[in-house]
Amino acid sequence: MTDSESTAEPTEPTEPTEPSEPAEPTAWEVLNTTPSRRYLAPDPIPDDVLWDILDTAVRGPSGGNRQGWGWVVVTDPEIKKRVAPWYRENWQRAYGRRREEFLAGTAEGLSPAGFRGAEYLAEHLEEAPVWVFPVLRGAAEANDPRTGSSIYGAVQNLCLAARARGIGTSLTTLYAGHEGELRELLGLPDDALTMALIPMGYPARGRWARPKRAPVEEVVHWNRWGAQGRRDS
Repeated sequence: MTDSESTAEPTEPTEPTEPSEPAEPTAWEVLNTTPSRRYLAPDPIPDDVLWDILDTAVRGPSGGNRQGWGWVVVTDPEIKKRVAPWYRENWQRAYGRRREEFLAGTAEGLSPAGFRGAEYLAEHLEEAPVWVFPVLRGAAEANDPRTGSSIYGAVQNLCLAARARGIGTSLTTLYAGHEGELRELLGLPDDALTMALIPMGYPARGRWARPKRAPVEEVVHWNRWGAQGRRDS
């Protein structure tokens, strides 16, 4: 579910946004139309809207209700200037070297349009008005691969709440090769680990579209792995 990450990325629409739904989408619409939005305008997000989104995020699930999380909201341009080159460094390593392959549509995962959107985000990351780093206490010392389950539900809450308010997000970890430097920059406790970087902003282009995924029948197994069925409708 991150940029290092998912192999079923939604196609990033490139046409100008056209209002085609109610001002307040239904919960079902929000759940089904929250793709990564990588073309973000620099316009500020009002504080009250941002607080509402963050308040909705912390209503998400937490293992044992321990709530061992923190949410570092970055609006400082100087912090962004420090972090963005780390992101671009890892972007180039993971994706940039295969640019022509992605644009030709021969690479697995990102479509050509999806690649262009991800490339745009890497090149313009600092322009997103708000970044959010979900932070999990104890994660720096944990060896359990399921540690993230105590925060990623709340992370998805944040993305859905933002979508409901017309604000785009994407979930990425491409800065992670510099975690030690980032922890120092953000002043994190010794036991804490950033679990993602979520750039937020009003979409500059594209639309709220249903992400493209493999058919659900191909990934659902009933009672035992390999026991698959077909939907009646």
